[in-house]
Amino acid sequence: QVHLVESGGGLVQPGGSLRLSCVASGIVFSVRSMAWYRQAPGKERELVASVTPGRSTNYVDSVKGRFTISRNNAKNTVDLQMNNLKPEDTAVYYCNAPYSPYFSWGQGTLVTVSS
Repeated sequence: QVHLVESGGGLVQPGGSLRLSCVASGIVFSVRSMAWYRQAPGKERELVASVTPGRSTNYVDSVKGRFTISRNNAKNTVDLQMNNLKPEDTAVYYCNAPYSPYFSWGQGTLVTVSS
């Protein structure tokens, strides 16, 4: 059974940084593309960034130049480095596959950007 556990969220001031991490178990992690999503209050979940097994990356326009996704196949982890955070980045962040079929969703990690 696939298990995804996200961590690293918290309260940060605008302009600050956070690093999120997701540990995956129950999959052959090294051959799977992975992604980070976020869901803000009252909004639909959106894909923020993705990384292929070959470490090619893609980002939604709103985070380009501020967020960096990376993976460590030895540790089965996918991280999201978030810099220059803005209030509109406030959301619960999740990791999962970037396309169907999706894994069971984890509990997510809350990021709050506020002064």
